[in-house]
Formats: sequence, structure tokens, C-alpha cells
Amino acid sequence: MTDTLVPAQSLLSPADDAGSPKRLFIKTYGCQMNVYDSERMADVLRPLGYATTDTAEGADFVILNTCHIREKAAEKVYSELGKLREMKEDRAASGRGMTIAVAGCVAQAEGEEIMRRQPAVDLVVGPQAYHQLPELLTRTARARGERIGADFAPNDKFDALPTQRGGTSVAAFLTVQEGCDKFCTFCVVPYTRGAEWSRPVAAVLAEARELAARGVREVTLLGQNVNAYDGEGADGKPSSLARLVYALADIPGLDRIRYTTSHPNDMSDDLIAAHGELPQLMPYLHLPVQTGSDRLLRLMNRKHGRQKYFDLIDRIREARPDIALSGDFIVGFPGETDRDFEDTMDLVRRVRYASAFSFLYSPRPGTPAATMGAQVPDAVARPRLHALQALLLEQQAAFNAAQGGKTFEVLFEKKGRERRQAIGRSPYLQSVHMEDADHLIGQIVPVFIASGEQNSLTGQLPGHHHQSGSRPQAESRRAASDRTP
Repeated sequence: MTDTLVPAQSLLSPADDAGSPKRLFIKTYGCQMNVYDSERMADVLRPLGYATTDTAEGADFVILNTCHIREKAAEKVYSELGKLREMKEDRAASGRGMTIAVAGCVAQAEGEEIMRRQPAVDLVVGPQAYHQLPELLTRTARARGERIGADFAPNDKFDALPTQRGGTSVAAFLTVQEGCDKFCTFCVVPYTRGAEWSRPVAAVLAEARELAARGVREVTLLGQNVNAYDGEGADGKPSSLARLVYALADIPGLDRIRYTTSHPNDMSDDLIAAHGELPQLMPYLHLPVQTGSDRLLRLMNRKHGRQKYFDLIDRIREARPDIALSGDFIVGFPGETDRDFEDTMDLVRRVRYASAFSFLYSPRPGTPAATMGAQVPDAVARPRLHALQALLLEQQAAFNAAQGGKTFEVLFEKKGRERRQAIGRSPYLQSVHMEDADHLIGQIVPVFIASGEQNSLTGQLPGHHHQSGSRPQAESRRAASDRTP
């Protein structure tokens, strides 16, 4: 007997049929792309009567959207599943059900292992198969059919996603590229997300227009190697990320564009030029290098050296002198010596980052680095990590402090903890807090920066203060209007 899909209403309880939606809780681990994927999972489940909730307690459907970059992250998933199993048993005892799904990269890499270790899991869905959730859910509701969906077909996924997205934030993520062909020896992404694949320009623009129509003022373009974007353009030929950004900048209401994560080898001339010419492209760039050691860069299969990275930074700063740089660093990669680590510290001192992420190396099963000799003991690696983080925090604090006394445009996104406080983002992605500003949420306004702290800025309406931090948006737009993309 062949499977047939159950109509959406058959998944709903009598209470749901009366108008009360089922509750969906999604816990997201890891990268910004997972945040985007979680939002889209909520979108595909909304037509089945699922409304999102902020806690797993009382949820009818719980999804853990996982990350496989680090070992501890995967173990946290199993720990969370143990807690969910108890909740599921408690709900079953009172005659209520709970469906548990594991999605994302851990699901892709360890699907069968997840089902074996935690029988309470009903569904395992890889990052390229979450558009199948409604179908898998209906089959699970009938206690039949497949429970694992983990293929590599990103075009199928995006074609199946709803054109309209939920949520009301003024800033949104927008995936334009997935997968990776770089095969860094420490990384599982090529195995969990598949080969590099870019969405067609028309599909990206259509989603961006829908976001802008809902009031989104800022989009962050996402991809494992986002600056390797080569989606099909209107002429049938591959586009570059720079050309895509210029097309996005023509969408009315879309005032800010960011992108992450980039690889140094894909930082093209036209993308560097766009940072100097396009005002909607924010002066912030996340450009991971991982280590400052040429020897380790070769072992990591990064395919670039430290000098190429330095030269690239010089060119980017020449195009946009006020750009803020962010990066990623791995400490304790197999074979790392004191000299290798000092090369990393030297690179950080020379580049000077506005922010950065740093981690202890974590061996991931199936990656070449996991089988390398000379694994660095924790007693050696951890003090190095602390020294690096101290330097990075010092640079971040200095960058934030240097914004004091400047005025630049801030996009206010949400309410703060204090009454009438609002929180926004500077052009450099810093968090900006301002009192008596909740009426400004959703707006981009000039803000005088009274002070810069370790992790945020304190702003005021300019009043008599007016020193320009970044180029005024209106003026820079006029300067860019003479260039034809």
C-alpha cells in the first residue's frame, strides 16, 4: 500500500480545529544560517496550524536545529534530548502528545546514531530537507513512513519553501548560498551541507522584496562561503555577490545590506569596490583567517598565507577606510607550536579587529585534522586561548570607545530592558542602547554616541552634538548614484 499525505487539518486536535493553534518550539544552535533555517521551518509548519512558542514546556512539536562544528555542541544536543524525553513522557501520561525532531548538521552527520541513542526522537531532518517537515510530520502522525530526511538538494528545498515569511523584525537573514568546496581539514561543513550551491538572483530578489514589503530595513546575506556566490542572473550567466548586492540596493525600503561568512580567497575586486561605492553595504566585514601561522594555514588547507591576508585587508581598507573587521580563530590546532601561536597574536595586533570569535580546536569525526598527530594538550591550548581572547577583547573595547563623540545612523530593532529603552545596531554591527527611544523602533536615525563600552554603545539624540562617524547615508547615496551597476 502506498503512502498518501494526510490533509493538514488531520494533524490538529479538536481544540486546534476550534481555532487554537498547536505550539511549536525551535531551539537553534550555532551559526546565523541555522537562525535563518529555523525561521523557515516555522514558515513551512505554519500552514499546518503551528504557532511558535518561547519554551519547550507545553509545546506540541519541538525541533532542535543543530550545529556540528564542535564536539561539545553535539553533546549538548543529546543532553537536551534527555530533558525532552522526560517532558514527552509527562505529556503522554496526561494524554497529550509531543513530537521531537532533530534538524541541522548533527542530524545530517549522525541521523542513525541519534535514533539509536534517543528513541524519543520522532524525526531527523538534515539541513537540505527541512522543507519536507510537513510530509514527514504527517507520516509520523500516522506512525508510518520514513523518519529520516537528509539529502543534498538545496534547489529542491528553496523551491518548496513558502514565498511569504513570518516575523515582524526590521532586520532579517536571507540565505543566498549553501555548502562548501573548500575542505578545510578541521571542518565538517562540506560533509553536512554539501557542495557549494547558489540561489538564482531572481529568487533572492523576490524574497528580499517580500521582506522589504513587510518593513524589513536590513538584510544579512548568508552562506557558508557567501562571497563565492555565483547564482544564475537574468542573462542566464553566473552573477557575483557584488552584482547581487547592487541589485538588492535598488529595492525600495531596503536600506542596509550585510553578508557573512566570507573566505579570503573569494574576496573579489568588484566586491571590495562595492564596499567603497555602495552606501547600503554596511562598513563591517567578517573575514575569518583561523590562524596567523603559514605552516598551520597549509595544514588547515586554507589555500592562502598570512601575507595574502594582510594585502587583502589593506585593499579593503583603502576602499572603505572606516570598515570594521571581524574574524574567527582556532587555537590548539594539531601541531600548533609556541611560534605558530605567536604568529597568530602578531596577525591580530597588525590587523586590529573590532570583534572576533575564538575557539579551542575540537576534533570532528571524519575530518582529516581529527587523525593528525601532535594533538595539542588542553593544558597548553587553553592558556593560549585566554591570551588571544584578552587581546581581542582589548581591541574590541578600544574600537567601541573610539566611537564616543561620533554621530552615525542607527537602526532601532527592539525594546530594551529598561522602560522606554530601545536597542539598535550601528553601521559597524555594534549594539546601541538609548533611553526614551522606543518610539524609534523600525527607524534609522542619527544618534550621538555618548560612550562606548566593552560590548555596546550608549546613544543620545544628537541635539547640539554633530560629529560624523560614518559617511552620512544621504550624501553617500548621492555619490553612489553616479555609478551604474
